[in-house]
Amino acid sequence: MPRPGTVFLCEKCGAESAQWHGRCPACGEWNTLVEHRAPRRQAGAPRRASGAVPVPAAELTARREPRRETGLAELDRVLGGGVVAGAVVLVAGDPGIGKSTLLLQSANAFAREHGTCLYVSGEESLSQVGMRGARIGPLCPELLFLAETDVGVIEEQARRIGPQLLVVDSVQSLWSGEVESPAGTVSQVRECAARLLRMAKDLGVATFLVGHVTKEGAVAGPRLLEHMVDTVLSLEGDRHSGYRLLRSTKNRFGSTDELGLFRMTEGGMEGVPDASAALLAERRPGVPGSTVVVTMEGSRPLLVEIQALVGEASTYGTPRRSVTGADYNRVCLMLAVLERAAGMGLGLAGRDVFVNVPGGVRVAEPAADLGIAVAMASSLWGVPVDPALGCVGEVGLTGEVRSAPGLEARLGELGRRGFTRCLAGPGGAQRAGREGGAKVVVVQDIAEALGAVRGRAGG
Repeated sequence: MPRPGTVFLCEKCGAESAQWHGRCPACGEWNTLVEHRAPRRQAGAPRRASGAVPVPAAELTARREPRRETGLAELDRVLGGGVVAGAVVLVAGDPGIGKSTLLLQSANAFAREHGTCLYVSGEESLSQVGMRGARIGPLCPELLFLAETDVGVIEEQARRIGPQLLVVDSVQSLWSGEVESPAGTVSQVRECAARLLRMAKDLGVATFLVGHVTKEGAVAGPRLLEHMVDTVLSLEGDRHSGYRLLRSTKNRFGSTDELGLFRMTEGGMEGVPDASAALLAERRPGVPGSTVVVTMEGSRPLLVEIQALVGEASTYGTPRRSVTGADYNRVCLMLAVLERAAGMGLGLAGRDVFVNVPGGVRVAEPAADLGIAVAMASSLWGVPVDPALGCVGEVGLTGEVRSAPGLEARLGELGRRGFTRCLAGPGGAQRAGREGGAKVVVVQDIAEALGAVRGRAGG
């Protein structure tokens, strides 16, 4: 029997249960319920009445929240133009990816422009934070540091100082004396985040929380944490690559489709305003198996290289399929379409196939289908794709090429980078003569697209 005052919380969704279950009744995940000693309320104690009253819909007013720039243009882009007073932003990412460095740089630049900022370190000592600060340059005197894990002390100091920006690194390191469990547990993370959220709203202070991730890449702690905050940012990238990608998966004050690109340097995180030029800087044109696609990250067109390597017939019973930076299922779909819908007898079924997107970028949208298919066919035939040719289009199961949204912006980005033509579906025919961008080469299906590529070699 559970002890009095004990509930069980799901580590995935934060659902409560009066008794332990092997499977969460709410989200269906297995072995995620953990014991939590709920704080008791004294019997007969009156509940605190709030002063909130219902407001008629006619009296509601929609206004734009004023924003303040953080000092990092790429971070402002992902946030929607800057940070909103009272907003709580959760920044998650793998260990060592650069979360602390990014927020320290942002807090330093913010303090220089807007006033006092408080940086709370729960995992590092002040000397360690000072060593990181020495690498990013001179620190602003208005930037204050506090090494503390007790959320009560943090709240007390924040109310006393009244900072314009608060950074807490990390929320999993905090603990509250009102909860009988160690730091990092579901109940502690939920309680500490709730207290910081209330304080941010009361004081109108923009707050950044650093969050850990699990081995699957999800934010550690209860899923309720992501629902509580206003914005969830994810810092991604290969630790062995110099590029870091900042994405927004939730944003109550802006779009969730924007992408920020940073380069990790000795002096910290450096924004990359021309992401397409950076990602294509080391591309070798005229090599079989390489093509360029235009992916849209919110309102930002991004040129990325798709590399494919088709080997000889596999010596094992099952051919190998290795995909890095692209959707594995869509690559397998393109292999099936090339084998059947193209009607060209490519013989890919028994060959090893490797697909890679250099630079640490992940391409997930269907508009990259055509580029993936063209790159695999180019590698198989040993025929280079025209260096001035880009690809944009979704490929259906019957082999038809469909047009992609935002084609005007994609064509303009291709033209700006020196590309003169772009393979696209019939939906782009009316834009074929648009000035300033690449010219559309309309293809009806994948067979027609491959014919245009192979025809370059006279085959």
